[in-house]
Amino acid sequence: MQTHPHLLPAAIDQQLERLQSDRDAEKEETPPATQDLLLYRRIAEVKAKERQKALEEIIYCLIVQKFMDNDISMIPAISPSSDPNSEVHYWPNQEHKLEAIHSPDALEMIQSHLTLILGERAVGPLNAIVQISKLKLGKLYAASIMYGYFLKRVDQRFQLERTMKTLPTDTRQQRVFDDLKPNPLWDLESMVQISSDDDGSDGEDSKSYRLRSYVMYLDAEALQRYATIRSKESISLIEKQTQALFGRPDIRIAEDGSLDTSNDELVGITFSGLTMLVLEAVAFGSFLWEAESYVESKYHFVTN
Repeated sequence: MQTHPHLLPAAIDQQLERLQSDRDAEKEETPPATQDLLLYRRIAEVKAKERQKALEEIIYCLIVQKFMDNDISMIPAISPSSDPNSEVHYWPNQEHKLEAIHSPDALEMIQSHLTLILGERAVGPLNAIVQISKLKLGKLYAASIMYGYFLKRVDQRFQLERTMKTLPTDTRQQRVFDDLKPNPLWDLESMVQISSDDDGSDGEDSKSYRLRSYVMYLDAEALQRYATIRSKESISLIEKQTQALFGRPDIRIAEDGSLDTSNDELVGITFSGLTMLVLEAVAFGSFLWEAESYVESKYHFVTN
């Protein structure tokens, strides 16, 4: 990737073919006698973990390559606010590049996502530094990755149905979220519950038909499916990427059973920096969906 980036796709394909060959050979092996069955299973577990680690590295390389292809520098590890010359002041402004990778329909929903997070603070000075809990910032970053993953997934389906001229015509039904299952990383309802179009567009050929109208049309089961990370490898990557930026959270269980976050650090960050942090996370999630889908097309690992 660093010295011969043009060779990366071929190297990845070669590695995936090798993983497939190893898995096929493992399936053809005859299970040993009863006395060696436990060792046989242990060896199989070790090989499965090695394959998972290899898949994670491949997917991450594809994600990083997409950032490089779009000339986007990824944000370095976040330093605590005790440093007066926090790195946040020196981050290059890449909002335009981070926005350009999305379709206009997806970008509209990303702007709504930013408004939901920043609220009225966005109207304040962009260079004003605010103190934010490192743990909360990490949760926001992970949630935004998942939002980007969801958005890319549903946008691909939306663009396909638009091309095929099969978009639903009745998008004015009331959204019901009672059947949504809770998600440990993000509040699904707050992320996708948005107002319907007010422009009166109800024809499937209308240019004003928006992605948000399509999301409004989806039922709770479909929303849950689109917002669910498909593989344990991708879940692990979200966790590792978040910890790479913010470190491992120092959370302890208090005597009363509650979570003790007293050792959590505060991070100084500008609203402009916070916006870029969220935009990078959304881009990471979008690239994660694409990379996961590409690897799945070469080597089946996503569970149903």
